[in-house]
Amino acid sequence: MKILVTGSDGMLARELVPFIEKKGHQVAHYPRKSLDIANVDILVKTFLGLKWKPEVVINCAAYTGVDRAEEEVEEAFSVNRDGASYLAVICKEIGARLVHISTDFVFDGHKNTPYKEGDRAKPLSVYGRSKLEGERAIQKETGNFIIIRTSWLYGPGKDNFVEKIIKLASEREELSVVYDQVGTPTYTEDLSTAIINLLDKPSGIYHFSNEGVASWYDFACGIMESVKRKGAAVKLKNLKPVLTGEYPARAKRPPYSVLDKSKYKKVTGKSIPHWMEALSRYIDASGRAR
Repeated sequence: MKILVTGSDGMLARELVPFIEKKGHQVAHYPRKSLDIANVDILVKTFLGLKWKPEVVINCAAYTGVDRAEEEVEEAFSVNRDGASYLAVICKEIGARLVHISTDFVFDGHKNTPYKEGDRAKPLSVYGRSKLEGERAIQKETGNFIIIRTSWLYGPGKDNFVEKIIKLASEREELSVVYDQVGTPTYTEDLSTAIINLLDKPSGIYHFSNEGVASWYDFACGIMESVKRKGAAVKLKNLKPVLTGEYPARAKRPPYSVLDKSKYKKVTGKSIPHWMEALSRYIDASGRAR
């Protein structure tokens, strides 16, 4: 299969591109500096210049600065909505399937059971609204799409929550982490597998994260358990749970954003690793000293 990946300098694509190659697919990939999806002229020029026509375009390019988006509204919508729309139009023109990565932030978090694909989307932040508008633009422009909503993503090659906690734990004796935001961490390795599993499945929106439920505090505790099991030295003595209100941020987060993955599991026939098992794999793969 011939696949083009946008945003190849991002955390997900850094895991995904080698994974696609290992699966025997032909892949072309572009970092944002050479392919700005918000610039329709550059997009068209790039696609016209390809030596082969992609059968699938996987859009990993996104504006992900959740708090910055509250001030950089135009930039967030330019990438997350307009860029997604441009890609959808081009994919329809060349007969390619568009695979687009979206987010749990399209929900307001007022449920207390896992969100299904058909549940009402009501984002609380500019980032969430821009991603939802991107989803809607894709569905308007093409019928051949896979939209994957995911949550709390981490992986190698970029700053992420896991690395931040490990770094802070090596510098501080006490660390505060919110416990009243609940969701599920997702390892880029497992999301990459899910993307490949969905390439030939029916068009639509799918939810994917690792299994299980955690607060950010639970996630931090799991990180510390995994790191200590590897024998890494840490300075941290006290991990303190705090309320969201004690940790002010510009953008509102959904207090509950666990995703229901039953559709993915039914369509693919695949099981999903628990977030603790995935986290252990990530820590092991990082090569930290035992």
